[in-house]
Amino acid sequence: MPLTKQKKERLIKKYRTHETDTGSPEVQIAILTEEIKQLTSHMKKHKHDYSSRLGLIRKVQERKKLLTYLLREDPDSYKKLTQALKIKVSAKK
Repeated sequence: MPLTKQKKERLIKKYRTHETDTGSPEVQIAILTEEIKQLTSHMKKHKHDYSSRLGLIRKVQERKKLLTYLLREDPDSYKKLTQALKIKVSAKK
């Protein structure tokens, strides 16, 4: 089930960096995290849904790239966001 428009708007409102922000890394990571949660629960029920599995892997990789970028550009924002979204990060970072 895709992310509803209302849920997406709430995420944008919560994680935006300024009033008209809709595409900052923080917002993109928050949206991807919610989509990953939904796909993970779907995969627990449907273990052999390989196309959804590939979509899940793509979303995780995209979030990883955005997190790496955010860590490089704004470490404080990275730390706040990973704590707020409860994202586990490796010890290297």
